[in-house]
Amino acid sequence: MADLPDKTAALIDWYLAAVDAAELTDKRYPVKGMNVWTAYGLSARRNLDAVMIREIEATGSRAVEFPALIPRTEFVKESEHIKGFEDEVFWVTRGGGSDLDIPLALRPTSETAIYPIFALWVRSHRDLPLNVYQIVNTFRSDTKTTRPFLRVREIHFFEEHTCQVDESAATERVRSNLAAFRKMAEALCLPYLTIRRPEWDKFPGAFYSLAFDTPVGGAQTIQSGTVHHYRENFSRPYEIRYEAADGSQRFVHQTTFGLSERLLGAVVAIHGDAKGAVLPAAIAPYEVVIVPILAAGAGEAVLAAARGYADRLRRHGRRVHVDERDDRPGAKYYHWETRGVPLRLDVGPREAQTGTATAVDRLGRRSTVSSASLESEVHGILLDFDRTLRERARAAFTERFSVATTLPELTGSKTVRVLAWCGKEECGHAIETAIAGGLLGTPEEELPIPLGDPGPCIACGSTETPKWAIAAQPL
Repeated sequence: MADLPDKTAALIDWYLAAVDAAELTDKRYPVKGMNVWTAYGLSARRNLDAVMIREIEATGSRAVEFPALIPRTEFVKESEHIKGFEDEVFWVTRGGGSDLDIPLALRPTSETAIYPIFALWVRSHRDLPLNVYQIVNTFRSDTKTTRPFLRVREIHFFEEHTCQVDESAATERVRSNLAAFRKMAEALCLPYLTIRRPEWDKFPGAFYSLAFDTPVGGAQTIQSGTVHHYRENFSRPYEIRYEAADGSQRFVHQTTFGLSERLLGAVVAIHGDAKGAVLPAAIAPYEVVIVPILAAGAGEAVLAAARGYADRLRRHGRRVHVDERDDRPGAKYYHWETRGVPLRLDVGPREAQTGTATAVDRLGRRSTVSSASLESEVHGILLDFDRTLRERARAAFTERFSVATTLPELTGSKTVRVLAWCGKEECGHAIETAIAGGLLGTPEEELPIPLGDPGPCIACGSTETPKWAIAAQPL
């Protein structure tokens, strides 16, 4: 039961230790950055998928699944796109004992796999809009330091791909994606900013890219998802066109919406504490763990009460586990605290006799629940737990921004910096050098700190077109 590193002083060390302690993944697989999903981690991932599926299907999107291998002939059709991925692609060049006539890319992202088929599916304006998503694995030959969930080579990935009749409809789809992510983040108790990426950092082939960023400590941020507006940048090379109502032939406008297992990493990094992970109820493998506290002469009554409570909660849709291991109660408490379980119910001889349970949430708050109203009381405790988690994360989020007015202020930043930027690329790179990180871009919504109008550009002093921008060190 070793103590975790201090989260404030050593965020990365703490994060790696917290992920290990929670047994969310096993990094010992013999391919760098390709990790094993443990039973506990896979359960959390499936619950996260369920949140994403619920919110995206509410917008009318439907599930599909495309192959993982992409012929090079299709992959190279969009030249700007391949330039963004050419150094990260795994290539399959042999099939059995023979060289392949056409090398196959192991899906780094799916535009080039999906869009040749979209060209077959879309013929008429009656086929639009086309909004589909898939949840698959993507692969990147990343040479940087790998970190579970945050930077891996095999990525569990949600991606929506859409075709719309025109730019206005595509813009509306982007807005729909932003609203869907807002609901997902609410379920995960995650605060974030939507930031428009600068031209040099947008997705290859995109007209513009919006990213969801959350500060996690110091000047560091996690990007947990993106939405891209493509205009006709992919529909033209892939010949995705339709016959309009007036009989004319037009190219579709397209969007994508991407999320990955980084969301799970963000949940651990944002909510975790000195004891380990803290999981919101929506994705916790177990929302409730019941610990029977056995005593001589009362063991059967305690177990019967614990199992009975579990059965009742399961019938009401709760994910419940009764920990009947032969171990000390304290060891069991530690075990489930490190795994972030939202609520623990302790049932001993006294509770079994009085028809109660001692409730302890992951934030350490204790109460007593009654058997007579078990389901409603547990429901209320979990709602309050998520509400408190959300409020706590939001308060920390607000404190992690500060304004910088000169480039030297960016060196050694202890917060995410808000600054005036003229929009020029050379000034953006000067800002990135100073903070030893990235100019994330310009926020799409109000910032969590009071601001007036931006002053002159922090890099060049221009007062012509400055905007507030965000600079940080992406995790």
